[in-house]
Amino acid sequence: MTAEEWRNKGEFVTVFGRTLFVIDTRVNPEVTELKKETLVLLHGYPTSSYDYYKVLTQLSKKYRVIIHDHLGYGFSDKPLDYSYSLIEQADVALQLWKQLGLEEVTLLAHDYGTSVCTEILARHNKQQIDLQINNLILCNGSVHIELSQLRTIQKLLKNKYTGKWVAKLTSYSIFSKNLRNVYFDKTQATEKEMVAIWKQLENNNGRAVIHLLSSYMVERYTFWHRWIGALKETTIPTKIIWAKNDPVAVSAIAELLATEIPNNKLDWIENCGHFPMLESPEKWTALVLK
Repeated sequence: MTAEEWRNKGEFVTVFGRTLFVIDTRVNPEVTELKKETLVLLHGYPTSSYDYYKVLTQLSKKYRVIIHDHLGYGFSDKPLDYSYSLIEQADVALQLWKQLGLEEVTLLAHDYGTSVCTEILARHNKQQIDLQINNLILCNGSVHIELSQLRTIQKLLKNKYTGKWVAKLTSYSIFSKNLRNVYFDKTQATEKEMVAIWKQLENNNGRAVIHLLSSYMVERYTFWHRWIGALKETTIPTKIIWAKNDPVAVSAIAELLATEIPNNKLDWIENCGHFPMLESPEKWTALVLK
């Protein structure tokens, strides 16, 4: 699917004065039956809601599915005058869901989205938000940042001295090479997909903010006790769905989470890298829907 085809599936919603790209299958003309359950998805870095393009149709057979591009990503606004804190990204997600009238959801998060999710969870545990989360699904995210195997380009982008220049100098060939390297089966990272992801990254002058987005890795250390604590305290039934051969969010993270989250089930996807919904969409979807 091209970037343009993906954009045509969604709409633009204003939240706190910023424009978000949102796909809501309740208003998708391909889906006529209203679903009783709602699944909200939080995507990863440095990609977009496009990560879920292969699985959206199957998921929408059971759920009303809502995905948005975080600020700074995809087709959403990419302001220069913004913190790009994960805490603010949580504010935006919660306000979007409120504007859409959501009262109870299943929450699924991948990669960067898992930290937005744990901030939401910390508020949920303290009854600070008016949203019932019935189930939680966590996929390949470096919430235990101390165990993460960051790529060299990630380290350079998050550095306050090198980040801006690395972002400016990054080309499609450098980007696509680094993205392919987090796949287990690199043949699954097709040129068409890589081009679509790159176009969305560049959209709205995206390269001007990508080093700002990278500050989330620092926040994972700063708020470690708040966010890991939220996972340890939650009573929400949790699925941990993990691609076992992820070179970044390594399997040890999933194993540790399985010992910390009170009510969880861990399922592995063998022979799969960091983006299981793109690399092994059928296996990943089956585990989500099981």
